[in-house]
Amino acid sequence: MFKHLREDVKSVFHRDPAARNTLEVLTNYPGLHAIWIHRISHKLWGWGFKWIARSLSTFARFLTGIEIHPGATLGRRVFIDHGMGVVIGETAVIGNDVTLYHGVTLGGTSWQAGKRHPTLEDDVVVGAGAKVLGPITMGKGAKIGSNSVVVKDAPANSTVIGIPGRIILASA
Repeated sequence: MFKHLREDVKSVFHRDPAARNTLEVLTNYPGLHAIWIHRISHKLWGWGFKWIARSLSTFARFLTGIEIHPGATLGRRVFIDHGMGVVIGETAVIGNDVTLYHGVTLGGTSWQAGKRHPTLEDDVVVGAGAKVLGPITMGKGAKIGSNSVVVKDAPANSTVIGIPGRIILASA
């Protein structure tokens, strides 16, 4: 567990040049606080303690301004920068080393049971205000431009911008 906490702190220093020291990161990065609380609520969710998990998630949202459903699956070294207004839905899956900026929504497009939120593979970056909606996949290393609305899959190492999101760069 402490190994993962150290990884999280180290990932902040790799991705945020404004990070000055460990104490500052531990005490002043709400994205980390939201992720750490989510890890606990996700375990509780998996053990069947749904109400407690949702209550803890609500507390985290109150504390940080970041809403992560306890059913969502987050990888290692996920970095939520600035964070206010980030929403991550119940069936979202986020890979390792993903970066989300403020105002990002990983939302659903239906009220049906089952997979209805996006999957972000490893190393994806989602710009401020972007919405990634539905049971779609953003491939490894994909970049989503700020304020884009993405409703279709994006291949690995692609760049997606606009409303609706369109691929402007795809690696060969």
